[in-house]
Amino acid sequence: MNLIRNLYIHNRFFIYVAVIAITFLVSFWFSILYQVAWLLVVVLIAFFTIDIYVLFKVNKGVEARRILTEKFSNSDENPIPITIQNNYKFRIEASVIDELPFQFQKRDLEEKAFINPKGVWEFEYTVRPVERGAYYFGKLNVYISTVFRIVSRRYMFQDNEMVAVYPSYIQMKKYEFLAMSNHLTEFGLKKIRRIGHTLEFEQIKNYITGDDVRTINWKATAKRSQLMVNQYQDEKSQPIYSIIDLGRVMKMPFEELKLIDYAINATLAFSNIALRKNDKAGLLTFGKRVDAIVAASNKKTHLNTINEALYNINTKYTDSDFGYLYALIKRKITQRSLLILYTNFEHISSLKRQIPFLKAIAKHHLLVVVFFENTALDSLINENAEDLQTIYHKTIAEKFAYEKKLIVKELESKGIYGILTKPQNLTVNVINKYLELKAKGFI
Repeated sequence: MNLIRNLYIHNRFFIYVAVIAITFLVSFWFSILYQVAWLLVVVLIAFFTIDIYVLFKVNKGVEARRILTEKFSNSDENPIPITIQNNYKFRIEASVIDELPFQFQKRDLEEKAFINPKGVWEFEYTVRPVERGAYYFGKLNVYISTVFRIVSRRYMFQDNEMVAVYPSYIQMKKYEFLAMSNHLTEFGLKKIRRIGHTLEFEQIKNYITGDDVRTINWKATAKRSQLMVNQYQDEKSQPIYSIIDLGRVMKMPFEELKLIDYAINATLAFSNIALRKNDKAGLLTFGKRVDAIVAASNKKTHLNTINEALYNINTKYTDSDFGYLYALIKRKITQRSLLILYTNFEHISSLKRQIPFLKAIAKHHLLVVVFFENTALDSLINENAEDLQTIYHKTIAEKFAYEKKLIVKELESKGIYGILTKPQNLTVNVINKYLELKAKGFI
């Protein structure tokens, strides 16, 4: 039964059969070929039998291994190494077919190579997941044939292996490395000169030449009858919350990735940078109700907590309740914090419905609203208008793009910071704004 289940006819076999059939056909006109054709049949049957014997007489003719990491990075290319070892005493042809998870919708992954006796063949391929969650790999199928390539024997390895796809930790590490190596400008990240000082009081000391006269403490000066100044230190451990809208507006896909996944990847990278800057990073996700809340902290293990929370969130099919968000922030986040709100507004009217709540939040916290450009409109805006229909499409696209800019102006007029960004530039722009606000002493 094992032989029947794992025996396959090689494609080369059908070429041999076709040659024999043509020989029989031609023998109608050249009778001498009739005997040759039968001789070819006998030779093919003999080699068919030999092929089966040499392939199946060894129990473990090949060993194969697929090396999977514990988790994949969402939206990034993840390498998967494959190792094939030939235990036969002759050269073989190996064809590898890996059964990928259904999420990739790929059924034609096949690699072929010749492997010398006792030799090893190593190669790798990459996969790019665009959804978070559990990915199950099927069997690693290896089809082996001799140099005659008449039949093949199938070997199967490592069935039903699971890999969890997490938010993009590759992107997170990339921006962490750039921040440490001061190469941020290569990716659009700006290094901003710090001005002024923060207001975290340390002590009162005697005035010495060079101290900032603006820090003179007049009450202490009057008591001591000499100039005294307040000494400050850089504020650290400021609470910073990433707030992700789980409403249906975040389900819009760009380049195979939904807006919520862009926001999740940016949140992970940004939280890592904030923790490196000694600030406290937190997370809040909301729809009709709050889905998850992670209190701001600067513990070393806190990034793992945020990562696990991000892994489990998904968008809803309803509109989000900004009123409930305001009530929750007022109750749960009592210390003044930097709030990065990831959402999306397509029209100025949708913003105006939420402005009262955003203004109320901004009274007690430093609020930055992040929303997205519709990059699908770029091709319409840049298209040459040569007929009435194209002019109509171009005009509508420009109107939508203009409304996005109006939303930024409306937010600024209410004292709220706004970031209008292309989805692919989201992480860079958010980190830029954070560094800018921190450099100016706003947090």
